[in-house]
Amino acid sequence: MFGLPGWAELLLIAFVGLLLFGKRLPEVARSLGQSVVEFKRGMQGFKNDMDRAAQLPSNSSSAPAGALPDQNAPRPAAPASSTPNQPNAE
Repeated sequence: MFGLPGWAELLLIAFVGLLLFGKRLPEVARSLGQSVVEFKRGMQGFKNDMDRAAQLPSNSSSAPAGALPDQNAPRPAAPASSTPNQPNAE
């Protein structure tokens, strides 16, 4: 029933936007452009951090502080119980 707006609707939306923003339109466009550039910089920094983390050598013998122990690692055996037998007091 409702589809994408056609050329006439897009022109009407652009005209209304021009009326609403008027003289501020260059400022709005500039701030929008700066936001896009800052977002791209942030994404590039995130990508660089992920690439750097992927290139770090993984040393399985030294875990970082606060890391959880490996669940599949062998556990030490419990010491044998050495409690003395208590005589039954009947």
